[in-house]
Amino acid sequence: MRVSWSFAVVLTLFLVSSCSRSSQSADPGPLTRLDRSCRTAAAASAGNDTEIQRLQQALRDERTPSRAAEQLGYRFITRARLSNDAGFYTLAEQAALCMASIDAADPAALLLRGHVLHQMHRFGEAELIARRLVAGREYVLDYGLLGDALMEQGRLTEAATAYQKMIDLKPFYQSYTRAAHLRWLKGDLDGAIEMMQAAIKAASPRDPESVAWAYSRLGFYELQRGRLTDAERMIDASRRYIPDYAAALLVHGRIQLARGRRLEAVATLERAARLNPLPEYKWAYADALRCLNRIDDARQVEQQLAVAGSDDPRTFVLFLATRRENRMQAIALARQELQKRSDIFTLDALAWALASAGELREAAPLMDRALAEGTQDARLFLHAAWIAAADGRIADARRWAGKARALQFTLLPSELGVLRTGTATSPRS
Repeated sequence: MRVSWSFAVVLTLFLVSSCSRSSQSADPGPLTRLDRSCRTAAAASAGNDTEIQRLQQALRDERTPSRAAEQLGYRFITRARLSNDAGFYTLAEQAALCMASIDAADPAALLLRGHVLHQMHRFGEAELIARRLVAGREYVLDYGLLGDALMEQGRLTEAATAYQKMIDLKPFYQSYTRAAHLRWLKGDLDGAIEMMQAAIKAASPRDPESVAWAYSRLGFYELQRGRLTDAERMIDASRRYIPDYAAALLVHGRIQLARGRRLEAVATLERAARLNPLPEYKWAYADALRCLNRIDDARQVEQQLAVAGSDDPRTFVLFLATRRENRMQAIALARQELQKRSDIFTLDALAWALASAGELREAAPLMDRALAEGTQDARLFLHAAWIAAADGRIADARRWAGKARALQFTLLPSELGVLRTGTATSPRS
């Protein structure tokens, strides 16, 4: 993931640097006695986020600077997720460095920095920090970070061990959501739903973003089962916590597409894509526009998707391969992504890109590896069916296509088009 610095973040860093140079001879106040990283975190602009402003004031007061910096760092992470501005991850890292400048041995500073590295897709570095933490203490969130880093690297058995340790130490929101995702990856949808429901019950009402996310995920699970009314009910619950929550809007738009409510889907997905401009959102919006035959509008959105492709290379690869565009670029991007994360979805992306370019000899074993964990996912099954058909394995193609049809509510319109016609099509056509 490319970390794009917002103008506010860049300006903040510049001003802090300038002020620190110009005020060296001035009488230092409490804040100027702290490390530059502390000053950066304390001076950052966060719009109207009153919680960030409160924590910045606490850091300036210097009564408990390390605790204030820790809380501020996690608030920056939340802000990054809500605003989809990755520059806030950089500020969260500054908060972690601030904590380390106060106490170089502070494990809380390491944990915060580990979470930032994970969000920035630097999974190997996050794993190193997590292993250092679990070697020195037995704290539930250290195991969460370790499991997250391992999962993104495709090491699910090791991740499951870390997550089980979380549950053993403390069954709460953080451990339940991770257990839910792991169960989903392993093909246990009912178990994933059970764990996510437990997460919602355990969540703090003072953390609306966490509850909204959990309900959004439940909405996706229900959509996968084809229970569209239940899925909408989950999305309604999510939006009661955060009305304009991009993740919930994306699932809602896909529910509306599944119901054939295309005009409503376009409006919903347009709003979702404005809130979160990542390729996943742009792709869904462009497909909805194409369903209404608004081709020129769809092409404009797809051009924006291409510009944002480096923010989420894996989804961009899937988009290019599905549309059979820029196939060599898609393969190159997928190979680069696989160097950072070798989970099943990155394996699938590379397999799909190779297959779209006719490279079946390499695509087929990668697809087998992507399917090996038993994940029940329509997109995986669609790609497996298409690759098998192109390779002349008709029985396998029919089997995978049947599995994709059973879960087709989670497929985008362009993917449904491939499902209907593509499993018997040569990749070179």
